[in-house]
Amino acid sequence: MSQPAPRTITYAEAGVDTAAGDRAVELMKASVAATMTPEVVGGVGGFAGLVDVSALRGYRRPLLATSTDGVGTKVAIAQALDVHDTIGQDLVGMVVDDIVVVGARPLLMTDYIACGRVVPERVADIVRGVATACAAVGTPLLGGETAEHPGLLGPEEYDVAGAATGVVEADRVLGPERVRPGDVVLAMASSGLHSNGYSLVRRVIEHAGWSLERHVPDFGRTLGEELLEPTRLYTAVCLEAVEAADGAARAGGTTAPGVHALSHVTGGGLAANLARVLPAGTVAEVDRSTWVVPPVFETVRTLGSVPWDDLEATLNLGVGMVAVVDPGALEAVVAVAQAAGLPAWVLGEVHDAGGHEPRGRLVAGTKGVDGGAVDLVGDYRTA
Repeated sequence: MSQPAPRTITYAEAGVDTAAGDRAVELMKASVAATMTPEVVGGVGGFAGLVDVSALRGYRRPLLATSTDGVGTKVAIAQALDVHDTIGQDLVGMVVDDIVVVGARPLLMTDYIACGRVVPERVADIVRGVATACAAVGTPLLGGETAEHPGLLGPEEYDVAGAATGVVEADRVLGPERVRPGDVVLAMASSGLHSNGYSLVRRVIEHAGWSLERHVPDFGRTLGEELLEPTRLYTAVCLEAVEAADGAARAGGTTAPGVHALSHVTGGGLAANLARVLPAGTVAEVDRSTWVVPPVFETVRTLGSVPWDDLEATLNLGVGMVAVVDPGALEAVVAVAQAAGLPAWVLGEVHDAGGHEPRGRLVAGTKGVDGGAVDLVGDYRTA
């Protein structure tokens, strides 16, 4: 008795379209090429990206800084709206702005996109967003990968991740070791929710029954447009501020850095992230009344009856980056931010914990760091 002919199974039938992947690469090549700096060796398409680091010979003791991250469930908003050219900036902000916190200048970035089905135009949109943001911070997008995972992700689903490497002179590293009582805590405004807390935000929106197409007068645009507002990029401003502060410090007769620490306000909110860059034995008193909480945060709070304590432990509430600065360098740092059109204001001051009586909500021991503490005082102001 004859047996039926065996079924032929191809890679395409398994759900992987290599031709679509090649098409995606062709669509993104121009965007990626626009990020290339003179230090990049070779072009797009190699197994590995190369960058000339001969300039590091001029460093006394160069340290490499590295960071990796994603954008969390914000991708669900992009997928729901079929808008994919902004999520890349979120990725760059989440990765590169973590590197600058130690004072490092980014040298390169790579990205990774996992999707259930390669749609070349969609992948190219994502990468174009990454590339545009990389160009804005002077960082070449040196490599990447698009992986098709049928059966693991739905046809319209994807996730993104990235990694970056930077360099900083060893004796110019910023962090807790430089912070001391009397330092000023300076806030730099966020552009909105950035890329943290979207599980909370999406749950609140779902509970309220609001659609992403709903026009919200307080936002002046739709809910979806507000939720997709890209993460603000701080790298260029922070690097320039560090140089300006160093100049101010030299003018004051010292070679010590004028900016002592930076803190990128991401998951955990303002207090948890600021506490990470404070030394043990210090406390930063932060006045909540020094800024007006943007409408999107107040909307999330009221729609979900979210307690303020939970909100400030999850979202940035309008503060995206913090600088801990020597008082003598404060004016120089503020001037750099203002010249870049970035609102900046004094949040508070660092104190010796031994002589400080907490007046508000004390936050310490976060993110596994046994460092300083943050005392959140006053009340938030809303528009």
